[in-house]
Amino acid sequence: MRYIYIIGFVFFAFAEVNAQDLGILIEEAIGNSPEIQKFDFQFQIASEKVNEANTLPNTEFNFGVMAIAPEMDNPMERFKASVMQMLPWFGTISARENYAASMADAQFVEVTIAKRKLALSVSQFYYLLYDIRAKQEVLDKNIALLETYERLALTSLEVGKASAVDVLRLQIRQNELQQEVEVLTQQNKGIQAAMNSLMNRQYDKEVSVVSALEIPEDDNFYSYESLSVNPELLKYDKLYESIEQSELLNQKESGPMVGFGVEYINLENSPMITSSFKDMVMPMLSVSIPIFNTKYKSQTKQNELRKQEIQSQKDERLNVLKADLSKAISQRNQSRIKFNTQEQNLKQAEDAEEILIKNYETGTINFNDVLDIQELQLKFQMAQIETIKLYYVQSALINYLTN
Repeated sequence: MRYIYIIGFVFFAFAEVNAQDLGILIEEAIGNSPEIQKFDFQFQIASEKVNEANTLPNTEFNFGVMAIAPEMDNPMERFKASVMQMLPWFGTISARENYAASMADAQFVEVTIAKRKLALSVSQFYYLLYDIRAKQEVLDKNIALLETYERLALTSLEVGKASAVDVLRLQIRQNELQQEVEVLTQQNKGIQAAMNSLMNRQYDKEVSVVSALEIPEDDNFYSYESLSVNPELLKYDKLYESIEQSELLNQKESGPMVGFGVEYINLENSPMITSSFKDMVMPMLSVSIPIFNTKYKSQTKQNELRKQEIQSQKDERLNVLKADLSKAISQRNQSRIKFNTQEQNLKQAEDAEEILIKNYETGTINFNDVLDIQELQLKFQMAQIETIKLYYVQSALINYLTN
């Protein structure tokens, strides 16, 4: 169980550049989450059932008083009392405890799964916020660059080397970028509110994220065999074990029950009784045998079918996880390819911009070309941020699946 708990948190460190900030947010989310608390209470209830299983059947007490006594020569009993304790067959209580413990283990895996899913959701929101804020920063820089070009256009307009249309086009472009900044601001509020809701805190609480992320040079290698440690699959193993324990308990309960007791009979005084012991004490032995045991045979068959059902469920879930892992690895690889291409294109766009600036020094500049190059640069910069976000979102999913 401790091993399962630990693997639930391994994937927090997959991005060294932001492990501390993201790890703190995840810990806070887990500590505050009502859903996690719900699963934790369910686990505590399941654990307490182990103590519930360690009990014997109710002790039976009987007491009878002779209300109306007939006239008889023989001495009559005044009252009688008895106590009887039935005992289950050897090993039945231990089998019940083992079954309850196996159910608690299965519930503990549910707690671990819930924590891991919450951590994954927090990570995904975190990278969405990074994406939005990084794009805002790029837009702000491009707006500042367009303002510089606008001043150049105004200077050129004064000497007749540019037209008023060039100035207006630059201003229109600035307005468009400013609009995108404001739209991203609203998106940031929405994502931040959703993340705060997930963390069970005030919706408008500020969430800080890293200012820069880079795609590492090498990716970790993952194989489908690593899916075997995923708690979503371990859950089925624990359920399978609980059914095996249920069958062991069923076999024990199909055995006889033995009861031990004693009965005491109090007799009235009579000259017919010559012994010094006028009352009677009678030890008792009782055996309960399940002669008609169809119930237990049916339970055995049901348990066998349940094991087959759980194995089928596990196989089905494994196929889904394999598909998810393949898709995540593919999309992460696509992100790296796109990022490298965008980096090359951005470098060439920057070279083109530099040529335009040198042309301005010689007295000629085409502001249509300036806008085209600026738009290309912005396109590549925004696409790079998008691919970085996608890379880390898929990395979070891969680590969730394989660690």
